[in-house]
Amino acid sequence: MQKMLFKSAFALIAALASPFTVAQDVAPDVLLKAVTLEVIAIIKEDKDIQAGNPVKVAEVVETKILPLFDFTRMTQLAVARNWRVATPEQQKALTTEFKTLLVRTYSTALSSYRDQVIEFKPLRATPDETDVTVRSLVKQAGTDALTMDYAMEKLAAGWKVYDIKVDGISLITTYRESFADKVRVSGVDGLIKSLADKNRQRDAGIRSHQTGNSYFPAIAQVLLQGGT
Repeated sequence: MQKMLFKSAFALIAALASPFTVAQDVAPDVLLKAVTLEVIAIIKEDKDIQAGNPVKVAEVVETKILPLFDFTRMTQLAVARNWRVATPEQQKALTTEFKTLLVRTYSTALSSYRDQVIEFKPLRATPDETDVTVRSLVKQAGTDALTMDYAMEKLAAGWKVYDIKVDGISLITTYRESFADKVRVSGVDGLIKSLADKNRQRDAGIRSHQTGNSYFPAIAQVLLQGGT
């Protein structure tokens, strides 16, 4: 049951992004709700995406997911104090590999969508705030509802997500613990290699993936098992 709940929740992460073609003064909760409905409609209409077609899935990821997330800040937060000791080249490599890891995860989640419903709660923030939490509830028949909270910051390019919490469990915090352990054992280069290895494994998994109820998205494993 727990696996099913996390699968249902994280299958929807991929539906929370879109190029910022709307005005920056649109409230972040309104933005997320609008693009969620848009992407869910795409998924429901495209049988290739539902079947996990890698080309179709990659297209949606590139156009709908990447623009919403601040991968540089996410990486910096996940690496924590070790970010300061990393060289600029290592920081760039870390960001690239972490971004790839998350994008691969969202790609597999995208094709796992199965009629979940997201209800966004009214945003509790003043108009001049630039760092907010957008709260939502994910519902699916036969399972308990899950809370999903999105930490967002308003930048020059628009609102960006830099962390996600599911029932209070932070994606960034979970990665931070595993990253710190890896750096402690094998240094920053060891962490980079570990992420690169994980990405190769994800690619192999995507190529061999067959959709079905037995599939358990990697991002759910991250939260349940403690990162990489």
